Amino acid sequence: MKKLKVGILGATGMVGQRFVTLLCKHPWFEIKVLAASARSKGKTYYESVHSRWKITEPIPEMVRNTVIKSVEEDMDEITKQVDVVFSALDLDKEKIKELEIAYASKNVPVVSNNSAHRWTTDVPMIMPEINYDHLKLIDSQRKKRGWKKGLIAVKPNCSIQSYVSILTALSEFKPIRVSVTSLQAISGAGKTFAIWPEMIDNVIPLIKGEEEKSEKEPLRIWGKMKNGKIENAIKPEISATCIRVPVSDGHMASISVKFEKKPTKEEIMKAIKKFGNPLAKLNLP
Repeated sequence: MKKLKVGILGATGMVGQRFVTLLCKHPWFEIKVLAASARSKGKTYYESVHSRWKITEPIPEMVRNTVIKSVEEDMDEITKQVDVVFSALDLDKEKIKELEIAYASKNVPVVSNNSAHRWTTDVPMIMPEINYDHLKLIDSQRKKRGWKKGLIAVKPNCSIQSYVSILTALSEFKPIRVSVTSLQAISGAGKTFAIWPEMIDNVIPLIKGEEEKSEKEPLRIWGKMKNGKIENAIKPEISATCIRVPVSDGHMASISVKFEKKPTKEEIMKAIKKFGNPLAKLNLP
């Protein structure tokens, strides 16, 4: 299989570093470009990140000497070298929107980790095992914006991905009301204990903006395609509390669900086991 050449926008931040470690040995992708702000331009990746490397794995040898390009200044050069870019930009949301649109308009698919475009009407927010059919929205996106190969697709908030899949598996019992408490690791804030020592033995009972994301994003994921748009689901009604806890990695969620058709424990387990992976039929390599 021929690997896709990829660029990572915002490669020096924590999310960008995670992209680097995940993609370095990926069978589908070859890291071709690492891009960041203009202040990192011209430095090797090692020079730029070694003093602020936040991942437990060491900096991969294959990218240590890669020279960083500027996300903005070198856009034309970057887009000529890659098949797709992964966006881990850590900027103002409007600036992120502007840059991701700019890359897509140069006929490069943009797959974004950011929240900036999650509510842009023609941008699909994808959990592949649930709503890959929303990728049809890309046809409308390209037609509307005059793009041939460019596109923008985004992922949802990381903390909802644990329970949205389970609730989807239990959809036959018609969830009406969901109460969720998410206990989120400090990695979700782009931090480690080394740079955020005040989180040791500490809990922050409110994460700004997280509760709204937790309550609304699942309804978009469960929405249905209609006339080239996503009609958000109406139910279940979700009430969320989001708490930052002193854990390095990994979010946990405690969920209480009211069903229209109350299932037994056995029915719940059976529904989860038979949910399977709807991507299997796509015969991906």
